[in-house]
Parts: sequence; structure tokens; C-alpha cells
Amino acid sequence: MKSEKERLFKRLNERFVKAFVTYGLLTDDDHVLIGLSGGKDSLLLTELMAKRARISRPHFQLEAVHVRMENIQYETSTDFLQQFCDSLNVNLHIVTTRFDASEDKPPCFLCSWFRRKQLFNLAQQLGCNKIALGHHRDDIVHTTLMNLMFQGRFGTMPARLRMRKMPLSIIRPLCLIDEADITRYATLAGYQKLIKQCPYEHDTNRTAVAQLFSHIEQLNPEARFSIWKALESEQKLIEEY
Repeated sequence: MKSEKERLFKRLNERFVKAFVTYGLLTDDDHVLIGLSGGKDSLLLTELMAKRARISRPHFQLEAVHVRMENIQYETSTDFLQQFCDSLNVNLHIVTTRFDASEDKPPCFLCSWFRRKQLFNLAQQLGCNKIALGHHRDDIVHTTLMNLMFQGRFGTMPARLRMRKMPLSIIRPLCLIDEADITRYATLAGYQKLIKQCPYEHDTNRTAVAQLFSHIEQLNPEARFSIWKALESEQKLIEEY
């Protein structure tokens, strides 16, 4: 009889495979760079991608990058990340950067922007054509609500986003996986937690929207699927930017 961990991994992997088939996330000869923050989502993404890379089709090359921000105390053990990637035969790059906190923009925006800049730069240096990020279905649904409430537009983080200005696409292979399942698997798999959480993590609009959405699901347990259907109907899950 399979253990709970094995059964859960099977379900997660099935949703992962369905995502890349449904949204065309992986093709032969892709060179993919994973954004490995060290959180549970990016760890699962790395595990799923690495195990998929062992299968003959599609054939793709895989690397990971962990971006450290000098002036934001958001930290994980690079020793653990190195051991984790070594166990999966994934080449890990560690990059350090910083931003000027005096700029007239929220620290979350600046941190995200400078991390993303390092991802794009390294991807092009390595000759990667795709960047894989660990956003799950909850992230995508919450972003949809945030855009409606704060920007007055219907859109989200797409499952596949092709960049016009550079030969890169961003893919989100966890897009059909719910956060609750990732949280449970992280515990069963013994993923190491972050050493220090971001000091701004619980003081954002995203946190408030996540709380709001939990109330919405109490009213309608199928809410996430209704929102997902709307995103698919309006072709918001595959985009070009």
C-alpha cells in the first residue's frame, strides 16, 4: 500500500502534467531556469520538474537560481538548497543583489522587480528560453481578485507568458495545484522552512485578498473553479507581453 506522501505526490504530478499539456508549457529542447526562492512552492516545482526531466519526452534541460536580497531579511539555507538540487541532479546558481530602499516605491515591488531582473539576466546568460515560477492556483486566483479590486481590470498571472522584447517565456507549472496540497506535501517530504520570513509578508494587499477569498469560498466552495473558467473563457491564461 502506498504511503500518504506517495499518493499525494502522484496527484500533484498528475496536475503538473495536465498543466503543461493544457497550456503548452514544455516542449522538446527547452532550456528552463527555475526561480528557486526556497519556499515550499518553488521546492515542489523543482522536484516535479527534475523528475519530469528524467522522462524521454519532452526532453528539456533544467537549471535553478536562488536570488538573495542583501537588504531584505528573507533567508533560506543555501546548504539545504544545494543538497536538495544535488539530489535531483539540478544545477543551482546563487545570485546576490540589493535595491535602494529610499526609492519612492513599496519595498515588495522593489524586491520583486530586482529579483525578476536577476532571473531574466541569468536566463539569457545561460541561453534559457523559459523561466519557471512556483505560483500555484491560489496565487493566480488571488491575483485576479487584486486586479479587479485595485486596478479595475480582469487579468492575472498567466500559466504561460511569452515576452515580446526578449526570447523568453514565463511558465507556471503549478497553476492547477492548490496551496493546501503543497503545504501538506511539504510537511510529508520534510522540506526545510525559511530561516527568516520577509518582514513585509503579512502586511500586503495580497494577504488581505487571501483572507477575503477564504470567506468567498465559504459562500461558494466552487468559487475558484468559477474564476478559473472565466479566465480560460477570456483567454487570460496564455498571453503575450
